[in-house]
Amino acid sequence: MNKFIDFMEKHFIPVASKIGAQRHLVAIRDAFMVTMPLMILGALAVMINNLPISGFQNVMNSIFGADKWQAFGGSVWNGTFGILSVLIAFLIAYNLANHYGKDPLATGVVSVAAFFTLGAAQSGMNSTGLFVALIVGIVVAEIFTRLVGNDKLVIKMPDGVPPAVAKAFASLLPAMITISLFGLVAAIFAAFGITDIFASFYAAVQEPFMGLANTYGSALLLAFITPFLWFFGLHGANMIDPFMQTINAPAIEANVNAIAAGDAAPFIVNKPFFDVFVNMGGTGVTIGLIIAVYLVGRKNKPYMVVNNLSAAPGIFNINEPLLFGMPLVLNPIMFIPFILTPMVCVTTAYFATKYGLVPAATVMPPWVTPPVIGGILATKSMAGGILAAVNLVIAVLMYIPFVIMANVQEQKKLDAQ
Repeated sequence: MNKFIDFMEKHFIPVASKIGAQRHLVAIRDAFMVTMPLMILGALAVMINNLPISGFQNVMNSIFGADKWQAFGGSVWNGTFGILSVLIAFLIAYNLANHYGKDPLATGVVSVAAFFTLGAAQSGMNSTGLFVALIVGIVVAEIFTRLVGNDKLVIKMPDGVPPAVAKAFASLLPAMITISLFGLVAAIFAAFGITDIFASFYAAVQEPFMGLANTYGSALLLAFITPFLWFFGLHGANMIDPFMQTINAPAIEANVNAIAAGDAAPFIVNKPFFDVFVNMGGTGVTIGLIIAVYLVGRKNKPYMVVNNLSAAPGIFNINEPLLFGMPLVLNPIMFIPFILTPMVCVTTAYFATKYGLVPAATVMPPWVTPPVIGGILATKSMAGGILAAVNLVIAVLMYIPFVIMANVQEQKKLDAQ
């Protein structure tokens, strides 16, 4: 085990660290972090509108009129998921420009303008245009920040002109060039008969990508990568978040639309799926470890001290005290359950959803929602809570043997003293 850790630290960790710090991935991750509260709000609004409780629906209809009370949830959706791609186009460009030390606000505004130049108002403002928004944000930031630094493209204003006006004119030509390039792209697509770039891109690229990411194999891989990176001290969740978020919002929206139409939800794997069935207590299903320590690790004083400090945060899926206090990072005893437990939980959750035992996740509860409760909210059913509880029991059982091994090791240390 020590040779394996040494090898990974020498050959794998430097590469993974560079990937985790890659500026474009960081910009995408930070952009989605900003929009996370809006996505949660939009998902909760949809949940309220579609609560599968006939009594609730009847009461609301009798008070406010049939379907009229749902205008609230629809309006909230329009202001959150309905403009998600616009926000992402702005925020990615903003973050990248900030990284380059250029004017982030101007870059973000130009990115939004370029996004609409491609025809976003037609069909690309919501999550359908998410992939195009990612591309636009990155490309605009790379082009505009380079042009805005060119002295030959600066329109110099006479002395006495307010700084804000001078700054705006300094960005005028770079903005015109950047937006014109996207106008040229739109014209080329139109010449080939593609009048809706966003719908065409969604059908050709985004939808197949979401389908690929929806497989059991991809879910298993995601369940493996995050704790594996965390074991070496790298923030696994942050590193794969850009990938998760690109499939998250479109998958949730597609599920909601399918269910509203009376069809089966097409996408099993999305962020709430992982949050409520896999990452209970945090990466590694560590709420199971906390319970296991209380059950069989009370004689292990170092573990109990950390466990007591970690229990309250763990209920809300915060497990940094465990990761660095117990620790789980570079802990050879806990390597196996820390890696395997999420993969087992993904397996039970995936096939329980696939075979109709549990509804697909269509709501994104806040990630700090306690285990079991999150399962109920995400699936709008008690079956989701039961599945989360089953996974919790599995996690406890998987951690118990290794907690016992840690107890034995700790006792040997005490005996040797």
